[in-house]
Amino acid sequence: MTAALPRTTFGRTRRLALAAVAACAALSLAGPAAAAAAAADAPYPTKAVKFLTNFPAGGPIDILGRALADALQKDLKQPFIVDNRPGAGGNIGADLVAKSPADGYTVLLGIDSTFTINPHLYASMPFAAKDLKPLMIFSSSGLSFGVASSVKAKTLPEFIAQAKAEPATFSSAGNGSPGHIAAEIFASDTGARITHVPYKGNAPAVLALMGNEVQAGILATPGLLPQVQSGKLRALAVTGKQRSPLLPEVPTVGELGLKGLEFEVLYVAMVPAATPEPVMQTLRQSLQKAMALPEIKSRLASLDMVPLAETGSAASEHLAGNLARYGRIVKATGMKVD
Repeated sequence: MTAALPRTTFGRTRRLALAAVAACAALSLAGPAAAAAAAADAPYPTKAVKFLTNFPAGGPIDILGRALADALQKDLKQPFIVDNRPGAGGNIGADLVAKSPADGYTVLLGIDSTFTINPHLYASMPFAAKDLKPLMIFSSSGLSFGVASSVKAKTLPEFIAQAKAEPATFSSAGNGSPGHIAAEIFASDTGARITHVPYKGNAPAVLALMGNEVQAGILATPGLLPQVQSGKLRALAVTGKQRSPLLPEVPTVGELGLKGLEFEVLYVAMVPAATPEPVMQTLRQSLQKAMALPEIKSRLASLDMVPLAETGSAASEHLAGNLARYGRIVKATGMKVD
């Protein structure tokens, strides 16, 4: 027969067990907050940092991300790895980062449409706006209005007249992409009739134009440039406020009397909302140094990007302004995810 524990021993054992349970419960409840607090006190970085891009390899944010990763790796003496996780207009990659530990080791590199267009298009978002916060808006760029070689129109006004008479097919880099909403703005403002055909990235959308699968596309300029230079595609206009240095002979939409078609893409870095400020400051300072490097300036120019390096409230307000504008456009156009 097992001997009974003395009352004092039993009471002490019970108190220790209850304390252990309470400690585990406290840690469980603390969750991300505890992880963020621990990260705030630890040196940073001490291991590899992942730059997760939520669009396919070969696109502008992927090319810029790899250049920045190389610069930060040299500055902070730790590996910076680019990981592409495209899909659902950027929602898949953004959700992965939103649910990552808030310790600075997973940073989203993307474009603003995930946060400024998608919330108006998707019935439900996998993450909430409050789950992520901007680290930096690196740069902005306009888009180019390209048409296939089979299209007879030589100017944008000619194409508008053609699309009013007969619906035109438009490629984009995907549902909710900048080219998607730019095409909807185009149709709404000009009365042109369009059919949107989404592809999985800018490169496939350009290939569709080259193959005459579609008639037009409002796409990232660097992807169109070689085909325009070779005469396989034609650029009718650019959506920026200024002419593109890559296509200096192509007019802006504003020059053609279509200022309502002006459109920008913002290239952004986002982190989980609970990321400690000291970690964010380390990343911001290194990114700001990178943005001043001649090789990064050259890369931005080759990607048709205007450097911004906006942080803090300026970045948040810029994104909020685009979110409001695109909300009005989606409502007015009846734009949908195809």
